[in-house]
Amino acid sequence: MNKILILSADAGFGHRSAAIAIQEALRIEYSDTVYVEIINPLENKLAPAILRDSQTDYDKWVREVPELYRFGYQASDGVVTSIIMERVLTVLLFDVMKNVIKEFNPQVIVTTYPLYQAPLIAVLNAMQIKIPVITVFTDLSTLHRIWFNSDVDICVVPNDTVKEMAISYGVESEKIFVCGIPVRPIIAKYDQSKQQYRKELGWTENKITILAVGSKRVEHFGEILNILNHSGFDLQLVIVTGKDEELFKEMNENEWHQTSKIYEFVEDMPKFMKASDVIISKAGGLIVTESLACGLPLILIDVIPGQETGNAEFVLEHHAGIWVKNREDFLVDFCHLLLNDYFELNQMQINAKSIGDPYAAIKIAEKIIFSIQNPPNSINKPKEGLLKILDFLEKNPIH
Repeated sequence: MNKILILSADAGFGHRSAAIAIQEALRIEYSDTVYVEIINPLENKLAPAILRDSQTDYDKWVREVPELYRFGYQASDGVVTSIIMERVLTVLLFDVMKNVIKEFNPQVIVTTYPLYQAPLIAVLNAMQIKIPVITVFTDLSTLHRIWFNSDVDICVVPNDTVKEMAISYGVESEKIFVCGIPVRPIIAKYDQSKQQYRKELGWTENKITILAVGSKRVEHFGEILNILNHSGFDLQLVIVTGKDEELFKEMNENEWHQTSKIYEFVEDMPKFMKASDVIISKAGGLIVTESLACGLPLILIDVIPGQETGNAEFVLEHHAGIWVKNREDFLVDFCHLLLNDYFELNQMQINAKSIGDPYAAIKIAEKIIFSIQNPPNSINKPKEGLLKILDFLEKNPIH
């Protein structure tokens, strides 16, 4: 039985969702030969509180002080600052990674979170063991330099643009696997018509259907729903409030002039996407990738500075959606989607389907199995300056 360890984190939803998609793909394709476990090292008892708390603080920072978050992101995205970050992370997470590896004893390690790579490689070097390390990227374009670690064995990137970034940051081209961001394999099994899925869900079958996914934390979400409600267009609104109980209550108390369906949370989001004509959402890597895999164009209304900017730009570049920054822009752009018998909307649906990949997780699962069957021949020599740190950490464990 091959033991596969997937390391993830809970800073946002995308990292863990990518991990779950890969886990599902491995279990579907190789159920009799693999044991797969997802672990969040930041929840380990040895993890420093400052890193553990960073997961819950992430959303607060990007919402309450976005300009400061943008400044911190950009300031740390340089060569020198990235090296410093890697050294600090190695010190802070060395014992955590060592503990996780000893406890699980995997044949391969997959990480969907960028902060783990440097300490992980350092521990493997210190322990002098050969375990393939695979990094799976979870955003589409603008990515922090710390994602690009040249010592990993396989670097799974979403597209050729990120491949070129990886090469420019020193990752060898033969280590790079262009595959897309992993989404749940079940998406590929949804092959019926929109009308059939709408019927199954109890929706009106013959109206333009807008899926709106958000919460009170998503900027402009309520305003835009109010515009659609009073627009006079013949629409069907499907609203998912993402476990936001307060917003869910408000939506149900609202006086709707459009056909509307309101959900606090849904388990089968791919089905909702397949039943819709367009989605209104923030520009998170997960929801953008799942939407494209379902051939669903996006109206992006909230973009976190840094990594989500690239997601929005990727959608715009491929004409698979629009990015609106205020309610006036939204009304103008939305009207254009409905002109000429929905020509613009139909074209965006075609474009979204052409760049989405519902099979990405399956392809990554195949690559993981390949890495087990073809393990690295040698252990990477630690970079200059790291040897003393490793020696110190071995002699002085940090608890």
